[in-house]
Amino acid sequence: MSFLARNVARSLVQVSCRGIHSTGAVQSSNKSNKEGRITCTMIPGDGVGPELMYSVQEVFKAADVPVDFETFFLSEVNPVLSSPLEDVVRSIRKNKVCLKGILATPDYSRTGELETMNMKLRNELDLYANVVHVVSLEGVNTRHKGIDTVVIREQTEGEFSALEHETVPGVIECLKIITAQKSARIAKFAFDYATKHNRKKVTCVHKANIMKLGDGLFMRKCEEIAKLYPRTQFEKMIVDNTTMQLVSNPNQFDVMVAPNLYGNIIDNIASGLVGGAGVVAGASYSSEHAVFEPGARHTFAEGVGKNIANPTAILLCSSKMLRHVNLLPYSQMIFQAVQNVLKAGKVRTKDLGGQSTTDDFTKAVIHNLQ
Repeated sequence: MSFLARNVARSLVQVSCRGIHSTGAVQSSNKSNKEGRITCTMIPGDGVGPELMYSVQEVFKAADVPVDFETFFLSEVNPVLSSPLEDVVRSIRKNKVCLKGILATPDYSRTGELETMNMKLRNELDLYANVVHVVSLEGVNTRHKGIDTVVIREQTEGEFSALEHETVPGVIECLKIITAQKSARIAKFAFDYATKHNRKKVTCVHKANIMKLGDGLFMRKCEEIAKLYPRTQFEKMIVDNTTMQLVSNPNQFDVMVAPNLYGNIIDNIASGLVGGAGVVAGASYSSEHAVFEPGARHTFAEGVGKNIANPTAILLCSSKMLRHVNLLPYSQMIFQAVQNVLKAGKVRTKDLGGQSTTDDFTKAVIHNLQ
């Protein structure tokens, strides 16, 4: 068993032995009330999530980052270990910031529950805007070079509304919810993001040629908001064409805004263009909270305990989180260390064509901390 796997297993045993405290959180070994320190919520997630979070904690420890984590195990596939959702929500509302691994979603036949844990968490906190920055990383060999695209996804309605029922045997109705208020809100978020980050173009992704009412409403709200930002170029693109354009000429895109399902698909296609799920960071925002999580939603369950997962994505998430809480020097330190390791190309996990372990990559990042 690897050094990483031993420590992850030991931490889980310790949690199991001492139990979950009355708050539902595993108490951090650090004191959270020290002056100048920040407490953030941590959700390790399923699959290789706990191993990747261990990598983050080791890097934070080496960099002496003044952050303490309030850790919750939240899972639908391991409900015995899972904290109550209300305790997790309470912690994020208190701390305002969360670092989250990917949660696995069992199928309906196993749970009988239409609304997933992810959906419940987003709805409770109104995490309406998912932002995934898809960017080419130096040292990661891909077909396309120089990709720098931001995918902004509305993630509280659309096809992910958990409104399905069987009208008669063998006939299922699935409701897709699109509202003017939420469509305008995500469009404004996209244009505000483009303005703040000096982006030149926003592309509205839709299927209004077929879904004339639902996607038509989303598209019209994007058009209305676009008129308020005359300096930002605006275009509309049908989702079919968008996917083709992404894999043939991805550099044409700057900021993309899409309803729930299309955004989810585009996130994963775009992540594949720059190296896969292991290298892309993302975040979900409400008006008050920020949850930082990998941009492609894969738990990599087959890699559990094998010490082969790539911690790049979660380390980049942690860097974004530190920037969000105004710990910019630490954010830059970790970001640059990850960049240096990738650029050198001597330590590569299997997903990037190498044979290095998660431990190897973590140690290399720590070695490159300046």
